[in-house]
Amino acid sequence: MSERPENVLVTERIRLRRLNPADAPLLHELDSDPEVMRHISKSVPTPFEKILSEVLPRMLSWDRESPPQGFWPAHLLAGGEFIGWFHLRPEKISAGEMELGYRLKREYWGRGLATEGTRALIAAAFRDWGYPKLSARTLVGNHASRRVMEKAGLRFEGHFYWSQEALPGWTEEERQGVKYGLSAGEYQQVSGEVTVV
Repeated sequence: MSERPENVLVTERIRLRRLNPADAPLLHELDSDPEVMRHISKSVPTPFEKILSEVLPRMLSWDRESPPQGFWPAHLLAGGEFIGWFHLRPEKISAGEMELGYRLKREYWGRGLATEGTRALIAAAFRDWGYPKLSARTLVGNHASRRVMEKAGLRFEGHFYWSQEALPGWTEEERQGVKYGLSAGEYQQVSGEVTVV
């Protein structure tokens, strides 16, 4: 079955497609690296059984086609290797905003791929899908993720704390996060800087 054009985003180096139930092994491979999981679960890998019973069903629950939202596995155009995923889903804390997110395999860090995929979602979300506001959150100490947000054009909005339910076993200091955001109007003003390359 061929994919609908609105379910695929292509940049200079990567192709983002919609998530499907057959992606469980790819998600498990990604979540098995303690370094990938350092700012998510204190480096505890996600068991495959949990991927199947909890993680993948939750990720698929956000999938919508009109306007698109959900998770997009990403593959290199040259070779087709799976590099990680990107998401665009309703923001849990700030109503009316869509949350951007990403998780890449360690061997693809530091190449600008997270920024490239994030820019692709930003461009589609504002130009094609009509979303009014996008935001992204990460732990205050996750400097690599913060750089991605900044390079993609999002603007720092403030600090907050994730709840104990969201990060069980983490201290209050460890749960401190930062929020970045970008509105459709702001995107139009800086669209020369935030483009899909």
